[in-house]
Amino acid sequence: MSRMIYNYTKEALERVSFDPVKFNKELKKAAKILLPYEMEHLKNWLQFFSAEKPELKQCILIVIEENKK
Repeated sequence: MSRMIYNYTKEALERVSFDPVKFNKELKKAAKILLPYEMEHLKNWLQFFSAEKPELKQCILIVIEENKK
């Protein structure tokens, strides 16, 4: 079940990646519901996904901050 949520989260992030504000909002939602190991996977995916989208680079900080909590 949690793998489905992780995959849905990635799809949602891809859909709103054109807008950094919406992307941040979706990322914050994901940080609340994903398990710690899923957040680690999401962080790795974000680094790959944002490589060509510099406006999304700041979003990685949200994932790092949420992992510390």
